[in-house]
Amino acid sequence: MPTSYPQPRGELSLRTVAMPADTNPAGDIFGGWIMSLMDLAAGIAAGTRAKGRVATAAVSNLSFLQPVKVGDVVCVYTEISKTGRTSVTVGVEAYVLRRNQGERVRVTAAEFVLVAVDDHGTPRVLPPA
Repeated sequence: MPTSYPQPRGELSLRTVAMPADTNPAGDIFGGWIMSLMDLAAGIAAGTRAKGRVATAAVSNLSFLQPVKVGDVVCVYTEISKTGRTSVTVGVEAYVLRRNQGERVRVTAAEFVLVAVDDHGTPRVLPPA
């Protein structure tokens, strides 16, 4: 599977710089940190579609394709691929802009399912698009 693509799919939902505090013992950026960025981005996309609060229900097909290094600019893209009665499925891809190289590299991809919820955390029907 190729890791470098000319154009990410979807909309840029989140962008940040990988910092030394986000590393694992090997000195690479911790995968859980990347996954949390992806969850935030998926929540932004799904929350916009749901016009309110959402909760992550599932993550599937999570692939870590390349390491992320300190100083890389992490860009997370989202694309809604499916909506149900209460759920929104979001394709999420993370790319990095390597420090001083300008190359965009796909580093992680996954599918997130989020559910629209009310103030009590109970699933609610999505509003019309």
